[in-house]
Amino acid sequence: MNILIVNAGSSSLKYQLLDMEKEKVIAKGNCEKIGLADPFISYKHSGKEEIFKGAKNHEEAIKKVLDILVDKKNGVIKSFDEINAIGHRVVMGGWIFKESTLIDDKVIEEIDKLSEMAPLHNPAHVLCMRACKKVMPSVPQVAVFDTSFHTTMPEKAYMYAIKYEDYEKYHIRRYGAHGTSHRYVVEELAKVLKKDVKDVNAITCHIGNGSSITAIKNGKSVDTSMGLTPLQGVVMGTRSGDIDPTVVQFLCSHKKQTVDEVLTYLNKECGLLGVSGVSSDHRETTKASDGGNKRAKLALDLLAYSVKKYIGSYLAVLNGTDAIVFTGGIGENSKEAREQILENMETLGIVLDKEKNNNFKRGQVELISAKNSKIKVYVIPTDEELMMARDTKEIVKKLKKSK
Repeated sequence: MNILIVNAGSSSLKYQLLDMEKEKVIAKGNCEKIGLADPFISYKHSGKEEIFKGAKNHEEAIKKVLDILVDKKNGVIKSFDEINAIGHRVVMGGWIFKESTLIDDKVIEEIDKLSEMAPLHNPAHVLCMRACKKVMPSVPQVAVFDTSFHTTMPEKAYMYAIKYEDYEKYHIRRYGAHGTSHRYVVEELAKVLKKDVKDVNAITCHIGNGSSITAIKNGKSVDTSMGLTPLQGVVMGTRSGDIDPTVVQFLCSHKKQTVDEVLTYLNKECGLLGVSGVSSDHRETTKASDGGNKRAKLALDLLAYSVKKYIGSYLAVLNGTDAIVFTGGIGENSKEAREQILENMETLGIVLDKEKNNNFKRGQVELISAKNSKIKVYVIPTDEELMMARDTKEIVKKLKKSK
Protein backbone atom coordinates (compact mmCIF):
# COMPACT_ATOMS: atom_id res chain seq x y z
CA MET A 1 0.00 0.00 0.00
CA ASN A 2 1.35 3.41 -1.05
CA ILE A 3 0.26 6.33 1.13
CA LEU A 4 0.76 10.03 0.42
CA ILE A 5 1.29 12.05 3.60
CA VAL A 6 0.44 15.76 3.46
CA ASN A 7 1.37 18.41 6.03
CA ALA A 8 -0.09 21.76 4.99
CA GLY A 9 0.84 25.13 6.42
CA SER A 10 -0.52 28.55 5.53
CA SER A 11 1.98 28.97 2.67
CA SER A 12 3.67 25.56 2.54
CA LEU A 13 2.97 21.90 1.97
CA LYS A 14 5.27 19.06 2.99
CA TYR A 15 4.68 15.69 1.39
CA GLN A 16 5.95 12.12 1.56
CA LEU A 17 5.01 9.08 -0.48
CA LEU A 18 5.57 5.90 1.54
CA ASP A 19 5.51 2.22 0.66
CA MET A 20 3.77 0.89 3.76
CA GLU A 21 4.56 -2.77 3.08
CA LYS A 22 8.21 -1.90 3.73
CA GLU A 23 7.56 1.34 5.70
CA LYS A 24 9.96 3.04 3.31
CA VAL A 25 9.92 6.59 1.90
CA ILE A 26 9.66 6.53 -1.90
CA ALA A 27 9.82 10.29 -2.41
CA LYS A 28 9.36 13.47 -0.39
CA GLY A 29 9.64 17.23 -0.59
CA ASN A 30 8.21 20.65 0.21
CA CYS A 31 6.03 23.14 -1.62
CA GLU A 32 7.34 26.47 -0.37
CA LYS A 33 5.95 30.03 -0.63
CA ILE A 34 2.52 28.95 -1.90
CA GLY A 35 0.69 32.06 -3.15
CA LEU A 36 3.76 34.23 -2.55
CA ALA A 37 6.59 35.52 -4.71
CA ASP A 38 8.97 32.94 -6.20
CA PRO A 39 7.21 29.73 -5.05
CA PHE A 40 9.06 26.45 -5.58
CA ILE A 41 8.72 22.71 -5.00
CA SER A 42 11.56 20.51 -3.80
CA TYR A 43 11.49 16.83 -4.75
CA LYS A 44 13.78 14.19 -3.25
CA HIS A 45 13.95 10.64 -4.59
CA SER A 46 16.56 7.99 -5.27
CA GLY A 47 19.21 9.95 -3.40
CA LYS A 48 18.86 13.15 -5.44
CA GLU A 49 16.96 16.42 -5.12
CA GLU A 50 15.30 18.51 -7.80
CA ILE A 51 13.57 21.89 -7.75
CA PHE A 52 10.39 22.69 -9.71
CA LYS A 53 8.26 25.79 -10.25
CA GLY A 54 5.87 26.36 -7.35
CA ALA A 55 2.14 26.95 -6.96
CA LYS A 56 -0.32 29.82 -6.57
CA ASN A 57 -2.59 27.93 -4.16
CA HIS A 58 -2.89 24.60 -2.32
CA GLU A 59 -5.00 22.96 -5.02
CA GLU A 60 -2.38 23.76 -7.64
CA ALA A 61 0.35 22.57 -5.24
CA ILE A 62 -1.33 19.15 -4.86
CA LYS A 63 -1.75 18.87 -8.63
CA LYS A 64 1.91 19.73 -9.23
CA VAL A 65 3.11 17.25 -6.59
CA LEU A 66 1.04 14.48 -8.18
CA ASP A 67 2.30 15.38 -11.67
CA ILE A 68 5.89 15.22 -10.41
CA LEU A 69 5.31 11.81 -8.79
CA VAL A 70 4.01 10.33 -12.09
CA ASP A 71 6.35 12.23 -14.42
CA LYS A 72 7.79 9.88 -17.07
CA LYS A 73 11.34 11.11 -16.52
CA ASN A 74 11.50 11.81 -12.78
CA GLY A 75 8.42 10.10 -11.37
CA VAL A 76 8.42 7.21 -8.88
CA ILE A 77 4.97 5.78 -9.76
CA LYS A 78 3.29 5.15 -13.11
CA SER A 79 -0.16 6.54 -12.31
CA PHE A 80 -2.31 8.06 -9.56
CA ASP A 81 -3.88 4.62 -9.12
CA GLU A 82 -0.75 3.58 -7.23
CA ILE A 83 -1.65 6.00 -4.41
CA ASN A 84 -4.00 4.04 -2.16
CA ALA A 85 -4.69 6.68 0.50
CA ILE A 86 -3.80 10.20 1.65
CA GLY A 87 -3.03 11.09 5.28
CA HIS A 88 -3.24 14.68 6.51
CA ARG A 89 -1.63 16.18 9.59
CA VAL A 90 -4.09 18.38 11.47
CA VAL A 91 -2.79 20.63 14.25
CA MET A 92 -6.05 21.15 16.16
CA GLY A 93 -8.67 18.45 16.72
CA GLY A 94 -9.97 20.14 19.87
CA TRP A 95 -12.56 18.36 21.99
CA ILE A 96 -14.14 16.80 18.89
CA PHE A 97 -11.54 14.36 17.51
CA LYS A 98 -9.96 11.90 19.94
CA GLU A 99 -8.33 9.72 17.30
CA SER A 100 -7.38 9.69 13.63
CA THR A 101 -10.47 9.86 11.44
CA LEU A 102 -11.62 9.07 7.91
CA ILE A 103 -12.28 12.37 6.14
CA ASP A 104 -15.69 13.28 4.75
CA ASP A 105 -17.48 16.60 4.24
CA LYS A 106 -18.68 16.71 7.85
CA VAL A 107 -15.15 16.11 9.21
CA ILE A 108 -13.79 18.90 7.01
CA GLU A 109 -16.49 21.27 8.33
CA GLU A 110 -15.64 20.39 11.94
CA ILE A 111 -11.90 20.94 11.34
CA ASP A 112 -12.73 24.29 9.75
CA LYS A 113 -14.78 25.30 12.82
CA LEU A 114 -11.73 24.65 15.00
CA SER A 115 -9.68 27.19 13.02
CA GLU A 116 -10.20 29.80 15.74
CA MET A 117 -7.79 27.79 17.92
CA ALA A 118 -5.24 27.21 15.15
CA PRO A 119 -5.73 30.07 12.67
CA LEU A 120 -2.39 29.56 10.91
CA HIS A 121 -2.85 25.82 10.40
CA ASN A 122 -6.39 24.44 10.30
CA PRO A 123 -7.55 26.65 7.38
CA ALA A 124 -4.59 25.36 5.34
CA HIS A 125 -5.42 21.75 6.29
CA VAL A 126 -8.99 22.29 5.07
CA LEU A 127 -7.83 23.82 1.78
CA CYS A 128 -5.55 20.84 1.20
CA MET A 129 -8.20 18.24 2.01
CA ARG A 130 -10.63 19.86 -0.40
CA ALA A 131 -7.92 20.12 -3.05
CA CYS A 132 -7.06 16.41 -2.70
CA LYS A 133 -10.73 15.49 -2.86
CA LYS A 134 -11.12 17.49 -6.08
CA VAL A 135 -8.00 16.08 -7.72
CA MET A 136 -8.36 12.47 -6.47
CA PRO A 137 -12.03 12.05 -5.47
CA SER A 138 -11.95 8.25 -5.18
CA VAL A 139 -8.88 8.03 -2.91
CA PRO A 140 -9.70 7.75 0.83
CA GLN A 141 -8.28 10.50 3.06
CA VAL A 142 -7.49 10.34 6.78
CA ALA A 143 -6.97 13.16 9.29
CA VAL A 144 -4.30 12.59 11.97
CA PHE A 145 -4.54 15.10 14.82
CA ASP A 146 -1.65 16.57 16.83
CA THR A 147 -4.01 16.90 19.78
CA SER A 148 -5.54 13.41 19.86
CA PHE A 149 -2.73 11.78 21.87
CA HIS A 150 -3.37 14.27 24.66
CA THR A 151 -7.11 13.60 24.99
CA THR A 152 -6.26 11.03 27.70
CA MET A 153 -5.21 13.78 30.12
CA PRO A 154 -7.28 13.88 33.32
CA GLU A 155 -9.41 16.95 34.06
CA LYS A 156 -6.98 18.22 36.71
CA ALA A 157 -4.26 18.36 34.03
CA TYR A 158 -6.18 19.92 31.14
CA MET A 159 -8.44 22.33 33.04
CA TYR A 160 -7.61 25.98 33.67
CA ALA A 161 -8.96 27.50 36.89
CA ILE A 162 -11.41 29.78 35.09
CA LYS A 163 -15.16 29.83 35.65
CA TYR A 164 -16.43 26.35 34.83
CA GLU A 165 -19.29 27.83 32.79
CA ASP A 166 -16.77 29.50 30.47
CA TYR A 167 -14.89 26.23 30.04
CA GLU A 168 -18.15 24.51 29.07
CA LYS A 169 -19.27 27.28 26.72
CA TYR A 170 -15.99 28.10 24.99
CA HIS A 171 -14.03 24.84 25.43
CA ILE A 172 -11.08 26.73 26.95
CA ARG A 173 -8.64 24.08 28.18
CA ARG A 174 -5.21 22.59 27.55
CA TYR A 175 -5.07 20.67 24.26
CA GLY A 176 -1.34 20.26 23.71
CA ALA A 177 0.47 19.63 20.43
CA HIS A 178 3.13 17.40 18.82
CA GLY A 179 1.01 14.41 19.88
CA THR A 180 1.97 12.36 16.84
CA SER A 181 5.66 12.82 17.70
CA HIS A 182 5.20 12.01 21.41
CA ARG A 183 3.20 8.89 20.52
CA TYR A 184 5.81 7.73 18.00
CA VAL A 185 8.79 8.06 20.36
CA VAL A 186 7.05 6.35 23.29
CA GLU A 187 6.19 3.41 21.02
CA GLU A 188 9.82 3.25 19.92
CA LEU A 189 10.91 3.51 23.56
CA ALA A 190 8.70 0.52 24.42
CA LYS A 191 10.53 -1.53 21.79
CA VAL A 192 13.92 -0.53 23.25
CA LEU A 193 12.81 -1.35 26.79
CA LYS A 194 11.20 -4.59 25.56
CA LYS A 195 7.93 -3.68 27.19
CA ASP A 196 4.32 -3.37 26.10
CA VAL A 197 3.72 0.36 25.52
CA LYS A 198 0.91 0.11 28.11
CA ASP A 199 3.60 -0.57 30.74
CA VAL A 200 5.84 2.40 29.84
CA ASN A 201 6.16 5.61 31.84
CA ALA A 202 8.21 8.37 30.22
CA ILE A 203 8.88 12.08 29.89
CA THR A 204 9.19 12.92 26.21
CA CYS A 205 10.88 16.17 25.20
CA HIS A 206 10.08 17.31 21.66
CA ILE A 207 12.41 20.29 21.36
CA GLY A 208 12.70 22.27 18.16
CA ASN A 209 11.61 25.68 16.94
CA GLY A 210 8.34 24.70 18.59
CA SER A 211 8.74 22.57 21.73
CA SER A 212 6.59 20.57 24.11
CA ILE A 213 7.22 18.25 27.03
CA THR A 214 4.81 15.39 27.82
CA ALA A 215 4.30 13.18 30.86
CA ILE A 216 3.33 9.66 29.76
CA LYS A 217 1.92 7.07 32.17
CA ASN A 218 1.18 3.53 30.98
CA GLY A 219 1.69 4.67 27.41
CA LYS A 220 -0.82 7.53 27.60
CA SER A 221 -0.41 11.29 27.88
CA VAL A 222 -1.35 12.55 31.35
CA ASP A 223 0.05 16.08 31.04
CA THR A 224 1.77 18.25 28.45
CA SER A 225 3.35 21.71 28.38
CA MET A 226 1.47 23.35 25.49
CA GLY A 227 -1.99 24.64 26.27
CA LEU A 228 -5.02 26.03 24.48
CA THR A 229 -2.55 27.00 21.76
CA PRO A 230 1.14 26.21 21.10
CA LEU A 231 2.17 29.49 22.78
CA GLN A 232 2.14 28.01 26.28
CA GLY A 233 4.98 25.93 27.71
CA VAL A 234 8.75 26.12 27.44
CA VAL A 235 10.80 28.86 25.76
CA MET A 236 10.87 28.28 21.98
CA GLY A 237 12.42 29.73 18.84
CA THR A 238 10.12 32.75 18.58
CA ARG A 239 7.47 31.97 21.25
CA SER A 240 7.69 33.24 24.80
CA GLY A 241 6.28 30.11 26.42
CA ASP A 242 4.74 30.44 29.92
CA ILE A 243 4.08 34.03 30.85
CA ASP A 244 1.95 35.99 33.33
CA PRO A 245 -1.28 36.87 31.41
CA THR A 246 -1.02 40.40 32.81
CA VAL A 247 2.05 40.91 30.58
CA VAL A 248 -0.37 41.09 27.63
CA GLN A 249 -2.33 43.92 29.27
CA PHE A 250 0.91 45.67 30.24
CA LEU A 251 2.30 45.51 26.70
CA CYS A 252 -1.02 46.64 25.18
CA SER A 253 -0.99 49.68 27.44
CA HIS A 254 2.66 50.67 27.04
CA LYS A 255 3.15 49.79 23.36
CA LYS A 256 -0.31 51.09 22.36
CA GLN A 257 -1.07 47.79 20.63
CA THR A 258 -4.14 45.58 20.38
CA VAL A 259 -4.35 42.17 22.05
CA ASP A 260 -3.98 40.49 18.64
CA GLU A 261 -0.82 42.50 17.94
CA VAL A 262 0.69 41.56 21.30
CA LEU A 263 -0.16 37.89 20.80
CA THR A 264 1.56 38.03 17.40
CA TYR A 265 4.56 39.58 19.17
CA LEU A 266 4.61 36.77 21.79
CA ASN A 267 4.34 34.14 19.05
CA LYS A 268 6.76 35.52 16.49
CA GLU A 269 9.18 37.99 18.09
CA CYS A 270 10.07 36.48 21.46
CA GLY A 271 11.74 33.26 22.66
CA LEU A 272 15.34 32.70 21.56
CA LEU A 273 14.99 35.42 18.93
CA GLY A 274 13.64 38.08 21.27
CA VAL A 275 16.04 37.48 24.15
CA SER A 276 19.21 36.88 22.11
CA GLY A 277 18.57 39.47 19.43
CA VAL A 278 20.48 37.08 17.18
CA SER A 279 18.26 34.35 15.80
CA SER A 280 15.42 31.92 16.50
CA ASP A 281 17.75 29.16 15.31
CA HIS A 282 19.31 27.31 18.25
CA ARG A 283 22.49 26.67 16.26
CA GLU A 284 23.04 30.35 15.50
CA THR A 285 22.26 31.33 19.08
CA THR A 286 24.71 28.71 20.38
CA LYS A 287 27.40 30.02 18.03
CA ALA A 288 26.81 33.57 19.26
CA SER A 289 26.91 32.42 22.90
CA ASP A 290 30.19 30.60 22.32
CA GLY A 291 31.52 33.85 20.87
CA GLY A 292 30.78 35.72 24.07
CA ASN A 293 27.32 37.16 23.33
CA LYS A 294 25.73 37.46 26.81
CA ARG A 295 22.16 37.83 25.54
CA ALA A 296 22.55 34.69 23.44
CA LYS A 297 23.80 32.80 26.50
CA LEU A 298 20.86 34.09 28.53
CA ALA A 299 18.42 32.91 25.85
CA LEU A 300 19.91 29.40 25.92
CA ASP A 301 19.85 29.42 29.74
CA LEU A 302 16.16 30.35 29.70
CA LEU A 303 15.31 27.57 27.25
CA ALA A 304 17.21 24.90 29.20
CA TYR A 305 15.83 26.07 32.54
CA SER A 306 12.24 26.00 31.29
CA VAL A 307 12.62 22.42 30.01
CA LYS A 308 14.33 21.37 33.25
CA LYS A 309 11.38 22.72 35.29
CA TYR A 310 8.88 20.71 33.26
CA ILE A 311 10.95 17.54 33.61
CA GLY A 312 11.08 18.08 37.37
CA SER A 313 7.35 18.69 37.66
CA TYR A 314 6.52 15.65 35.54
CA LEU A 315 8.78 13.45 37.67
CA ALA A 316 6.50 14.48 40.52
CA VAL A 317 3.35 13.85 38.46
CA LEU A 318 4.54 10.37 37.46
CA ASN A 319 6.22 9.57 40.79
CA GLY A 320 9.34 8.63 38.83
CA THR A 321 9.74 7.43 35.27
CA ASP A 322 11.35 4.69 33.17
CA ALA A 323 13.06 7.14 30.84
CA ILE A 324 13.47 10.66 29.53
CA VAL A 325 13.43 10.93 25.75
CA PHE A 326 14.81 13.76 23.61
CA THR A 327 13.48 14.24 20.10
CA GLY A 328 12.85 17.05 17.59
CA GLY A 329 15.40 19.22 15.79
CA ILE A 330 17.15 20.50 18.93
CA GLY A 331 16.45 17.45 21.09
CA GLU A 332 18.01 15.12 18.53
CA ASN A 333 20.88 17.27 17.34
CA SER A 334 22.10 19.56 20.13
CA LYS A 335 24.41 17.87 22.62
CA GLU A 336 24.83 21.26 24.33
CA ALA A 337 21.08 21.63 24.95
CA ARG A 338 20.71 18.11 26.35
CA GLU A 339 23.69 18.55 28.68
CA GLN A 340 22.51 21.94 29.90
CA ILE A 341 18.96 20.68 30.55
CA LEU A 342 20.10 17.64 32.54
CA GLU A 343 22.97 19.12 34.55
CA ASN A 344 22.68 18.98 38.36
CA MET A 345 19.82 16.45 38.37
CA GLU A 346 21.80 13.60 39.94
CA THR A 347 19.75 13.65 43.16
CA LEU A 348 16.67 12.97 41.04
CA GLY A 349 18.34 9.88 39.58
CA ILE A 350 19.36 11.44 36.25
CA VAL A 351 23.04 11.16 35.29
CA LEU A 352 24.17 11.98 31.75
CA ASP A 353 27.08 10.14 30.17
CA LYS A 354 28.79 13.12 28.54
CA GLU A 355 30.92 10.98 26.23
CA LYS A 356 27.86 9.15 24.89
CA ASN A 357 25.98 12.44 24.61
CA ASN A 358 28.80 14.04 22.63
CA ASN A 359 29.47 11.11 20.31
CA PHE A 360 26.14 9.47 19.59
CA LYS A 361 25.20 8.64 15.99
CA ARG A 362 22.60 11.00 14.60
CA GLY A 363 19.51 9.36 13.24
CA GLN A 364 19.88 6.41 15.63
CA VAL A 365 18.16 5.46 18.87
CA GLU A 366 20.84 6.04 21.50
CA LEU A 367 21.10 5.58 25.27
CA ILE A 368 23.03 8.58 26.61
CA SER A 369 22.62 8.16 30.37
CA ALA A 370 25.42 6.87 32.60
CA LYS A 371 25.43 3.35 34.06
CA ASN A 372 24.67 4.71 37.53
CA SER A 373 21.69 6.73 36.30
CA LYS A 374 18.48 5.42 37.88
CA ILE A 375 16.47 6.96 35.04
CA LYS A 376 17.51 6.11 31.48
CA VAL A 377 17.93 8.94 28.99
CA TYR A 378 17.48 8.30 25.26
CA VAL A 379 17.68 10.21 22.02
CA ILE A 380 15.00 8.84 19.68
CA PRO A 381 14.55 10.46 16.25
CA THR A 382 10.89 11.19 15.63
CA ASP A 383 9.03 10.19 12.48
CA GLU A 384 5.63 11.85 12.50
CA GLU A 385 5.02 11.04 8.84
CA LEU A 386 5.46 7.31 9.44
CA MET A 387 3.14 7.48 12.46
CA MET A 388 0.55 9.26 10.30
CA ALA A 389 0.95 6.69 7.53
CA ARG A 390 0.45 3.83 10.00
CA ASP A 391 -2.81 5.36 11.23
CA THR A 392 -3.95 5.98 7.67
CA LYS A 393 -3.17 2.42 6.66
CA GLU A 394 -5.14 0.92 9.55
CA ILE A 395 -8.21 3.09 8.93
CA VAL A 396 -8.22 2.36 5.19
CA LYS A 397 -7.82 -1.38 5.81
CA LYS A 398 -10.87 -1.31 8.12
CA LEU A 399 -12.78 0.67 5.47
CA LYS A 400 -12.05 -1.97 2.83
CA LYS A 401 -13.12 -4.80 5.15
CA SER A 402 -16.43 -3.09 5.89
CA LYS A 403 -17.32 -2.85 2.20
